[in-house]
Amino acid sequence: MKKEHATGRVVKAFGNLLQVAFEGAIQQGEVALIRLGELSLKGEVIEICGSEAKIQVFEDTRGITCGTLVEFIGDLLEAELGPGLLSAILDGLQNPLEKVADRAGLFLNRGIYLPPLDRTKHWDYHPTASVGSVVTRGASLGFVMEGRIRHEIMVPFNLYGSYTVSWVHTSGSYTIETVVAKLVDENGHDYPISMIQRWPIKMALSQGEKVRPTEMMDTGCRILDTQFPILKGGSFCSPGPFGAGKTVLQHHLSKYSAVDIVVVCACGERAGEVVEVLRTFPHLTDPHTHEPLMDRTVMICNTSSMPVSAREASVYMGLTIAEYYRQMGLDVLLLADSTSRWAQAMREMSGRLEEIPGEEAFPAYLASRIAAFYERGGQLLLSDGKKGSLTIGGTVSPAGGNFEEPVTQATLWVVGAFHGLSKARSDARRYPAIDPLISWSKYVDNVGDQLNTRLEGWGHKVKQASRILKDGDEIGKRMEVVGEEGISMQDMIVYLKSELYEFSYLQQNAFDKEDAYCPLERQIPLFALIGRLFDGYFSFETHDAARTFFLELQNEIKNMNFLSFHSEGYQEAYARIEEKIKQMGTR
Repeated sequence: MKKEHATGRVVKAFGNLLQVAFEGAIQQGEVALIRLGELSLKGEVIEICGSEAKIQVFEDTRGITCGTLVEFIGDLLEAELGPGLLSAILDGLQNPLEKVADRAGLFLNRGIYLPPLDRTKHWDYHPTASVGSVVTRGASLGFVMEGRIRHEIMVPFNLYGSYTVSWVHTSGSYTIETVVAKLVDENGHDYPISMIQRWPIKMALSQGEKVRPTEMMDTGCRILDTQFPILKGGSFCSPGPFGAGKTVLQHHLSKYSAVDIVVVCACGERAGEVVEVLRTFPHLTDPHTHEPLMDRTVMICNTSSMPVSAREASVYMGLTIAEYYRQMGLDVLLLADSTSRWAQAMREMSGRLEEIPGEEAFPAYLASRIAAFYERGGQLLLSDGKKGSLTIGGTVSPAGGNFEEPVTQATLWVVGAFHGLSKARSDARRYPAIDPLISWSKYVDNVGDQLNTRLEGWGHKVKQASRILKDGDEIGKRMEVVGEEGISMQDMIVYLKSELYEFSYLQQNAFDKEDAYCPLERQIPLFALIGRLFDGYFSFETHDAARTFFLELQNEIKNMNFLSFHSEGYQEAYARIEEKIKQMGTR
């Protein structure tokens, strides 16, 4: 028997918030359709009180009046999951923006909702389950190749308990709506399975045992990999004021991070920045696979020029897609830019609901929402023995660069690494503009254990570098007061060591082909060279002599960074610098 869905009529409107008197049964989070003639606008039930519900509309509410018909579809806001998501450009409601543009033209119109997955494309399906097999949610029934990614066709995650495979389709080329297997439960009910499944975006998609992450995520950014590393399955945040380079840093991570899938969620960012990504990514090559970078990327675009009410949905949409690929045993990176815009959307919704405001008018539940978001990441041990990881990185845009504001503070409680960006360093053209004196990572010891086999004492050397940076900063501040003549020679050498480390190692040239991306195989010997410099005892007669030596060494290392790692020129430069440090460090 077909279930009858509830209906209602608008009785009050306040911006994108509608108050609807309804008849029937509805649930919080359910999707509603506001009927304006032939036009239908999507909304979400965010509060129910008796026979009235408050609905947040994802579109411009122009034309809605008292008495406008509202239909509830009976389902929560869901993501459509299946082959074809990779290289897709979607909005916060998972509409394929390229197809929407083909239909609407240059400017997006209201009420256009298209399926995100292509129903006509054929995929080469290969079954892996056999008739009689007992399976549970998330188990693989077969696979298709989505580029180089083995896309598992899994038992839908909304099927709990055990099921028996009663029929499987033979190998062949099929559309995603083709039934490829049938399951039967203990009561004899049949469940036809296609390549598509759906999942509510605000519910965590997780099947497996959560384990502690241990493996480092190579980003090709020296200051991150060495000083403030990230683990696969970990979390990190990058707060900074306007113009400090948060988006540029996330673009670097999306291009060079050593993961299988990258989900980029542009939540409330300026349209120009998103357009730049859309223009450049199709022409970039993945340095790990040498294939087009878009082949491993999913983009969720909900820019500042799009409806604000879809902002919250866009973050959860990207998160759900990332979780789906993690269930295949893949390493996934989710980049949310920016979580401050998401929090502002929550503040706006909370204000319309007349909830008691918290600090700076943000809702009182802000911290718990942010914690729940980052905790959906992590590493899972799957039933087939594979491990899948979801690493979550979010930028924060505190007003005026104030890291004491609520969103930044709530984020710091739950993330494993903090990469604080500085406007002063950005204005000085330092890239990346991460301030090593305020940033931190809880994963330094984990990475030290992992890399100790490739460079003995890695963790100790990283901590030594941190001490030299802090000591050098203190000495520099003292020099501003008393001048170079007021400090000892040894303090001067510590200051010059910290300056060399920062300019020749922690900084990179984003416009140089070799220096923009520095993999671990290149970082480790370079850091070993810096370590010899730190351990060396240098003696100079004058401050000028010390400064001249370290500046020459700094320039030589920077020039070496522009050379191909496997070239003879690089090896010769490395040996020359190593010998120079050895000779001067024993005087």
